[in-house]
Amino acid sequence: MKLIQTQGYRLLTTGVCAPNGFLASGIHCGLRKNKSKKDLSLIYSPVRCNAAAVYTQNQVKGASIAVTKRHLADGMAQAIIINSGNANTCNDDGEIKAQMMCDLTAEALQISADDVLVASTGVIGQTLNLAPIARNIDQLAMALCDTGNDDAAEGILTLDTCKKEMAIEFTIGEHTCRIGGMAKGSGMVHPNMATILCFITTDIAITSTLLHKALSDVVADTFNMISIDGDTSTNDTCAILSSGMAKNTLIQQENSEAYRLFVQALRVVLTNLSRAVARDGEGATKLLECNVSGAIDIQNAKRLAKSVITSTLFKCAMFGEDANWGRILCAIGYSQANFNLEKIEIYLCSQAGTVMVCKDGKGVAFDEQQALQILKQPEIQIVIHLQDGDKSAVAWGCDLSYEYVKRNGDYRK
Repeated sequence: MKLIQTQGYRLLTTGVCAPNGFLASGIHCGLRKNKSKKDLSLIYSPVRCNAAAVYTQNQVKGASIAVTKRHLADGMAQAIIINSGNANTCNDDGEIKAQMMCDLTAEALQISADDVLVASTGVIGQTLNLAPIARNIDQLAMALCDTGNDDAAEGILTLDTCKKEMAIEFTIGEHTCRIGGMAKGSGMVHPNMATILCFITTDIAITSTLLHKALSDVVADTFNMISIDGDTSTNDTCAILSSGMAKNTLIQQENSEAYRLFVQALRVVLTNLSRAVARDGEGATKLLECNVSGAIDIQNAKRLAKSVITSTLFKCAMFGEDANWGRILCAIGYSQANFNLEKIEIYLCSQAGTVMVCKDGKGVAFDEQQALQILKQPEIQIVIHLQDGDKSAVAWGCDLSYEYVKRNGDYRK
């Protein structure tokens, strides 16, 4: 998949291990029946890091979230342990076992359990068997290395078809700084996080307070603007650790140039990881990107973009390569956004070209064969001009295929 917004940054290949001071590993411990799939991952820093996280807005939350929130109360962390194959959600002993995962990790690394964050992903409502984790935690710790990002990125996957990693390098003043990230997400993905786990590392020196603000603001424009199937998961977690090893002057002011540069770089990483999640939607054949411009404010732009990208009928039309633009206008209409219908223009775009399908809120004549060629491409943009103001927003999703139903019909088998 094509990366975007990377001009001015050096692309790196080592994911969460790219920033100074971070090691990672991933192994198969036995939580998953398929021995060829890794199911336990670890990220570690030899120094305590300033840290922050954001979580699902589903009222039903995984046990790991409660434990991670407690451990992040002081804004510090040193390791993240993640398992796939079991969500550890809606179980009587869920929090006990999430804490025990932290305890086992802390003992293996010789650090405080309060500095360990935990995340789980997989089937909801099944009891988590800690025995495989306990038996293999030392192996996981011994496997930590500065090239372990690929193994770690693999260990957090569920129905994903590929790993999702990114890392960039840039400068703040005279200091070379790096941000690396890895994510998982394929189904149960809807705005306001999703069944998304994302872990970010950086060597920038920045306070925990500003780290949380930056993460919250950027997630609002990236992961919270994805929809694959309209379901918001119970376990979504996006966490970031900052080692400070870039040795830049500690970023303490929101209005500083250093903070602006950090947020800009974080946005590049999370935008591309968000696109990767959307492109890998369960059974997806196409990445859909909805660009709304000319809105009276950001909230209206986001409502419109999300509404279109969430529409099941529109997703089906994109799978069928049908330029049924009426479904776009319908989704705009029930978005509860403010707009002037008589000003709306809609375009369908891809590397095969651009076609206008709606002007002034009404259909226009267009070449159906040209539209078909545009919709045959793996990445499609839906461009909506409202012409009411100067605000814009982007949302990402994917088409809805037969394969999605097939995968989710026998998810537990």
